[in-house]
Amino acid sequence: MSFTLSPGANGILPDRMIAAMADAGLIHPAYPFVESQIQPASLDLRLGDIAYRVRASFLPGPGATVAERIDELKLHEISLADGAVLETNCVYIVPLLESLTLPPEIVAAANPKSSTGRLDVFTRVIADGTRRFDMIGAGYHGPLYAEISPKTFPVLLREGSRLSQVRFRTGDAILNADELDALHTLERLVDVDKADLANGVALSVDLSGEKANGFVGYRAKRHTGVVDVDRRGGYAVEEFWEPIAARPDGNLILDPGEFYILASKEAVQVPPDYAAEMVPFDPLVGEFRVHYAGFFDPGFGYAGAGGKGARAVLEVRSREVPFILEHGQIVGRLVYEKMLSRPNAMYGQRIGSNYQAQGLKLSKHFRV
Repeated sequence: MSFTLSPGANGILPDRMIAAMADAGLIHPAYPFVESQIQPASLDLRLGDIAYRVRASFLPGPGATVAERIDELKLHEISLADGAVLETNCVYIVPLLESLTLPPEIVAAANPKSSTGRLDVFTRVIADGTRRFDMIGAGYHGPLYAEISPKTFPVLLREGSRLSQVRFRTGDAILNADELDALHTLERLVDVDKADLANGVALSVDLSGEKANGFVGYRAKRHTGVVDVDRRGGYAVEEFWEPIAARPDGNLILDPGEFYILASKEAVQVPPDYAAEMVPFDPLVGEFRVHYAGFFDPGFGYAGAGGKGARAVLEVRSREVPFILEHGQIVGRLVYEKMLSRPNAMYGQRIGSNYQAQGLKLSKHFRV
């Protein structure tokens, strides 16, 4: 089958167009796609059957392949055919089951899945010849690889496990200031009266405890058992997490090297003809990192898809020094982009999402 875009097409490709790309040979899965692998505005990427433990993270750079760098840097190989445990603070490279033959008008961008980020599994996608993680340029022909480094919990993975997702874009899909303001007027993207819409919808951290029975989040425990990334509801929360109670002053001191799950103060929604991505509030505020998993699909928190506004769950890690977060402090911005067309299924419909209409919520692996 052929795959063509209309002249001047501008937006993120929806689910049926992702399927059409595969039918046309632009996406090459080693095995047929599995149920729910195609999401409303993205494609889940599956791990292959081998992981390479490497000395350090890397980018191949122009003219070099990832396979060549693996040969230079690998320490040993691990079969994922029957499952294997990846240890914390080690770096692994895993070839993915999907490869690409992108046309010149389509670029791709990858991001960790929500459940991956909430387990503090640091993962990025690498392509041959690239200078940037998670970015695949227009016209790219070649394989894809996942760099994986569990930071808090050792994780059990296997061939077919899905840690990352990829979006396909054509043109410049990001809404400008006037377009974002008009969309907010029409749809009320965030549940505050005077929304901060400069460079995206501002999201702040909720440290009041008012929406979670006096608790503001969770801090991950150290030296825990293994988490199977494909096991839903298999683990007791108290074995892996410490709940954090709200303080009277509305502050939270982030300890260096610790990992936290918090939530946004605002409830947000993504209308069906749009997608969104969380970006850092200010790259110069380098004391902490918020949100590994940044994609928000069409229908997230949307009333027509089973939501009533959903708070963004924030994966937070402090860096070198203790840092004080304050209730209502802006920690990120939600940048909205146009879909090329409305997806067949919105977030939370048919795909059994664990996070529609969410509040403060851990990943699907933990029993609540």
